[in-house]
Amino acid sequence: MNILFVVKEFPHSRVIGGPIIIFNRIKYLSSRHTVSCIAFTPHELTPEQIESLSVYCKDLRLVPTVKRSLPKRLYDYFFGPVPPYFMQARSEKMFEGIREMVRSIKYDVVISEYSMVAQYLFKNPDLAGIKRVMSVHECYYLARRRAWEVKGFSREGLSSLANLKGLKDFEMEMYADADKILVLTSEGKEELLSLKPDLDISVVPHGVDVEKFRPAAKEQGSPTVMFLGNFMHEPNSDAVIYFYEHIWPQVKRKVKDARFLVVGRGPTEEMLAIAQKDSSIVITGEVADVRPFFPKSDVFVCPVRMGGGFRGKVLEAMASGIPVVSTKLGAEGLPASNFENIILSDEPEDFAKSVVLLMQDESLSRKIADSARRLVVDNFSWQKGVEILEEVLRGQVLQ
Repeated sequence: MNILFVVKEFPHSRVIGGPIIIFNRIKYLSSRHTVSCIAFTPHELTPEQIESLSVYCKDLRLVPTVKRSLPKRLYDYFFGPVPPYFMQARSEKMFEGIREMVRSIKYDVVISEYSMVAQYLFKNPDLAGIKRVMSVHECYYLARRRAWEVKGFSREGLSSLANLKGLKDFEMEMYADADKILVLTSEGKEELLSLKPDLDISVVPHGVDVEKFRPAAKEQGSPTVMFLGNFMHEPNSDAVIYFYEHIWPQVKRKVKDARFLVVGRGPTEEMLAIAQKDSSIVITGEVADVRPFFPKSDVFVCPVRMGGGFRGKVLEAMASGIPVVSTKLGAEGLPASNFENIILSDEPEDFAKSVVLLMQDESLSRKIADSARRLVVDNFSWQKGVEILEEVLRGQVLQ
């Protein structure tokens, strides 16, 4: 098959979060198919980052991230061709790039990774005769609604409320126009079907490199709780603040020398301010490789309460032999068994008790970590996920 990926954010070998799914889909599909990619570039890329993806692509094109002035954003809010939330990534250069690519190569399938760029597949005459597959990492309408419900009349909550304008109808119409919808979890599939029952949806799970992420000897040091994420994505930055304000004080009362290790790019000003005033909080910012931080950690936490989809960070922690405490939302998509391969808690007090328990009970910690590692190896290698995706794509092409 000739496959074209349209991507919201350039995926490379060192990226974390959702883009790593895309990188590995391209990597593994390219071994048996011809794959090309067009992607937005949110920041300057190194030659090594570009090379890490270009070796798998027949055609790779980069589009500058959309930059819109305040007057332009205000105009688009009321008069834009798509809802305000989608205007964030509305670019004529992306349309032009896709047009040039499909004229130079005959593609069988085009896949949009993230719904933000699914708008480039929606009723696009340049894609006539090409199967259009929209990969939905999270439903934006449901994510914005959940953020409004959680954050209320805060700046973030009101922003989410404003972004609900026209969002549900447009997003569902867009999905209905696709030949196939992909989601990461069965929960995500059910959520979409509850809004639009006639969508054609397949579940293609997240994955992790189980050879790259594997248990290593624990490094000596203070008892450490770790969280990992792209903090420009609000559910991740919200999780840090929520954990610090509602859970961390209870942990510190029991384990006075504990530290909270926050790894990943784009920490917010609020996060950095917390680290400045509290020496138990360590914020790394962007790192070249997340793996060295797992052996420094006793417990991995995923206290997310907004957003949707699958948290690949949880798989990486499990594969690395670190026990995980998560909200139920944070463990969405996992066949999680409480106190067997993970500890689940949505209440701050219980969450804190679970973190402390794993710090203090080495036997329980090891049992949960070992069970989680087996779960990941058996069910979530990248190869398994890409094999499922490949079968879905073949089914579309052969129709």
